[in-house]
Amino acid sequence: MDLNQYMEQGIHAIAHTAAKFYLTDKQGRRFLAGFIPALKKSADIRKSKEASGLHVPPFLIASITSSCNLHCSGCYARADGMCCDSGEPEDDLTDSEWEKVFSQASQLGVSFVLLAGGEPLLRRDVLEAAAAYKNMTFPVFTNGLLLQDSYLDLFDDNRNLIPVISVEGRKERTDLRRGAGVAEKIEHLMEALKERGILFAVSITVTSENVHEIAGEQHLDELRKKGCGVVFYIEYVPAETGTEELVLSSEQLAWLTEETLRLKKRYKDMAILSFPGDEQFMGGCLAAGRGFFHISPKGSAEPCPFSPFSRLNVKREGLEKILTSSFFRQVREIEERAQDHHGGCTLFLHQQEVKSLL
Repeated sequence: MDLNQYMEQGIHAIAHTAAKFYLTDKQGRRFLAGFIPALKKSADIRKSKEASGLHVPPFLIASITSSCNLHCSGCYARADGMCCDSGEPEDDLTDSEWEKVFSQASQLGVSFVLLAGGEPLLRRDVLEAAAAYKNMTFPVFTNGLLLQDSYLDLFDDNRNLIPVISVEGRKERTDLRRGAGVAEKIEHLMEALKERGILFAVSITVTSENVHEIAGEQHLDELRKKGCGVVFYIEYVPAETGTEELVLSSEQLAWLTEETLRLKKRYKDMAILSFPGDEQFMGGCLAAGRGFFHISPKGSAEPCPFSPFSRLNVKREGLEKILTSSFFRQVREIEERAQDHHGGCTLFLHQQEVKSLL
């Protein structure tokens, strides 16, 4: 199976989950009436671009703010200097600049724009701009602490914005990494989302300490009861020096890969995605435009959040020019030569080679 087919399967799994979740919800059915045709139209645009020689990835990662209201241990955004405390830096992209990015992505056939940070809920202006693009879906990766009533209304009214809540497994683990009391607030948030019938996801950083816990059926059953429809497993990358012991061993990675495949068959009403674990089924690293690329808060077009290097910026270059750039082509060549996905991020392991391209 080629890359495009495999990624379309992943998109289909998300669409299937949304369809089952919203089948009995009036607001949800209205969303589905536009969501399913939009996915097909975007896929057709990508196929047309592919035929003309331009490969457009279905996913884009947009870190829309460099500010955050938490200090989570092991945070890659703080480790590489991208993230700071609340208070928007003047050189972060404006809402109108992000709107231009969304417009270009829409025209190219991008289906999903993952909004991250920092804490993306600190940029309501950008989220409101994103919500207007009903032909695209915006998973919003959030710690959840700012998701109060006014934000619940925004997600309720705009189902193409999907809250993705960061958790670590058991409550104690979440509090240990994110701060005392955070897990309890997340529990209340999940209850509020379920009460409103809003599809939400969780993002779980998988480490050597929690891997067997978070990929177990008991944990998935608990999440499903709380109303969760999508689970992102993100393998830990040691961006923070001194945390290498949290990286999955080869044995743990093999177990996670096998278990994830089993869980996908067991939980057919949920979409379960693993990054970068799924890459072994897609011919390697997906960064630098193969499956996605990353835009930093300041507009730098980067191969991946874990490979924050660039000589391109959306303030100067359009998305199509970025996708066809020599920089991204050279990074993809590094990916092809590596062919060594044994866990974690391929480009993180080859960051000196990427740096040499600058």
